[in-house]
Amino acid sequence: MNRGPLELLHEAVDRTRALTRDRPATGRTHDDADPVAGSLATDSARRFDPFPLLRALDAAGARAVVIGQVAGILHGSTELTGDLDLLWDGAPEQAGTLARAFAAAGCTVLDDEHRPIPPGPQAFLRPKAQFDSPQVSGDCCTPDLPWGTLPVRPLLDRALTAVDTDGLRVRYLRRDDLILMRRALGRPKDLRRAEELERL
Repeated sequence: MNRGPLELLHEAVDRTRALTRDRPATGRTHDDADPVAGSLATDSARRFDPFPLLRALDAAGARAVVIGQVAGILHGSTELTGDLDLLWDGAPEQAGTLARAFAAAGCTVLDDEHRPIPPGPQAFLRPKAQFDSPQVSGDCCTPDLPWGTLPVRPLLDRALTAVDTDGLRVRYLRRDDLILMRRALGRPKDLRRAEELERL
């Protein structure tokens, strides 16, 4: 029987927890991720659970779209990750909704030096806001962040929606759009994951 996208993500969270449970801490965060191994090799993977933040975003009505390897997992990728990357349209009127969702999930927004910044809508009015919580860390990006030559704003409009058994709704990139983004970024892990998505 085919498993749904969010069932695949639940399984990936369980596999990540089992794989990293007894692994010694390294002091490395998702922002220190190796361009080949990815964030699975960092301490962020040892507590990886994106569901509290995904639930808070859905409850707040935030128009955030899952990108990165969590989106890959939703499409059937078997490669694990330790962080959650999100894309939203950057509209100022949505910043307050995002801020409420991140606060509800216990997330702290960080500057480029990993220092906490004051919570609120202004924390998200940048091309990329890094975040951290007891369950998950990652990046919340806008189309203003450079993505090579790829125009990413149209990707938001084409996003898919997965619904969990309890009604949780998660928006995520289409497989072809995720492949485009992977190839635009061009890191070794991105090219490897793009090739996997093309085989699925």
